[in-house]
Amino acid sequence: MSHVSEHDSSHPSPSRYVGIALILAVITGIEVWIVYQSFLRDIMVPLLLVLSIGKFVLVVMYFMHLKFDHKLFSILFVGGFVLTIGVLTALFALFGRVYFA
Repeated sequence: MSHVSEHDSSHPSPSRYVGIALILAVITGIEVWIVYQSFLRDIMVPLLLVLSIGKFVLVVMYFMHLKFDHKLFSILFVGGFVLTIGVLTALFALFGRVYFA
């Protein structure tokens, strides 16, 4: 007896995965380009963080199939991520260290 989930039909096609991989490659290329641009030196870290978060979201949602799983998993994952960012921000503020400059 085989078990087929109702989510199986909603998964993207292989061509969608290739498209997402191409998007990730383009974002990585933009990140590398940003590092070599001296005029972006002042805003480099925020730009790279935003691009990295975008790549992270794409990987988690598609390649780790979180987009197609139960919403509880997304809530737990995002909740843990937000909690981690909050704790790190609080620790940086508490110890007065800025590692982004």
